[in-house]
Amino acid sequence: MSESSRNLLTFGVLIMTIVVAIVLYVSGLIGWTLIVPVVLLLSGIWMLALGAIRAGNPVKYERSSFSTMALGLCAIAVGGAWFVFSYNWLYSIVVILLVVAALAIVVALKRK
Repeated sequence: MSESSRNLLTFGVLIMTIVVAIVLYVSGLIGWTLIVPVVLLLSGIWMLALGAIRAGNPVKYERSSFSTMALGLCAIAVGGAWFVFSYNWLYSIVVILLVVAALAIVVALKRK
């Protein structure tokens, strides 16, 4: 897949995540303060998928698929922590620590 079509696909996915967040708000499932965390969470999921796509066809001098997946996990952690902060701030710490631990384990296994 060429880089320009990947960029256009990513733009389309970004628009879809914004639409999903707005639909969740309009239907009353989330408050207006949770629109940004939902967009971050869904964008992080897309970055994980994009990293998997890049793993199949790596390009020299470009961000690695592992780096893209790690950035996706960080976006999921921030969005998820922000989302669960509305319930209890301790859950936010748990989410962030879980993602940091998962990244540390994956990096350790990758270097093995």
